[in-house]
Amino acid sequence: MRSLLVSLFLVTGVTTAAADDGDDDKKAEGKKDEAIGGGNPDKGTFGIGLMIGEPTGVCGKLYLTDDTALQGAIGSAFFGGGFQAHLDYIWHPSILQARDSFVLAAYVGPGVRGIQYRSGRDVEFNYNALGLRVVGGLLFDFKNPLDAFVEVAGVIEYAFSDQKGGAGFAVNAAAGVRYYF
Repeated sequence: MRSLLVSLFLVTGVTTAAADDGDDDKKAEGKKDEAIGGGNPDKGTFGIGLMIGEPTGVCGKLYLTDDTALQGAIGSAFFGGGFQAHLDYIWHPSILQARDSFVLAAYVGPGVRGIQYRSGRDVEFNYNALGLRVVGGLLFDFKNPLDAFVEVAGVIEYAFSDQKGGAGFAVNAAAGVRYYF
């Protein structure tokens, strides 16, 4: 997982360097000069795609306004086995880079997560947990119907089990792509 995130950041650096056309006026450091997601007339407001990490599965995003959206995912829990689903309300507070080919934006927001833990290698268990997420990430909003993202989320969860019941903390990290309709 760590090597995946490092690889994504390296690809991002190479893409950003290759997209640099030397025109400093196009940089939107912290300014909302460029529309992202739902504000792009060439892109729809609903996207669906795949993500790898925690969870690995299908992801989706629905823009509510130019800078707010609902995003979620359903998939396999990488750690602990089982099934995981989450839904986040995110806000894009700033645009970090604006290029001819893409807009790089940061996002943050709260969310909820449900997970079913199953047996691991050394232990037998099967229980469900419900938690609150705080997510932050980077969005590569391309000027075509695609976007890509990397994100990290902290989760405070409550496990419903006699064996491992109670509150706990978890971390999710994932990367993915979506196609917009």
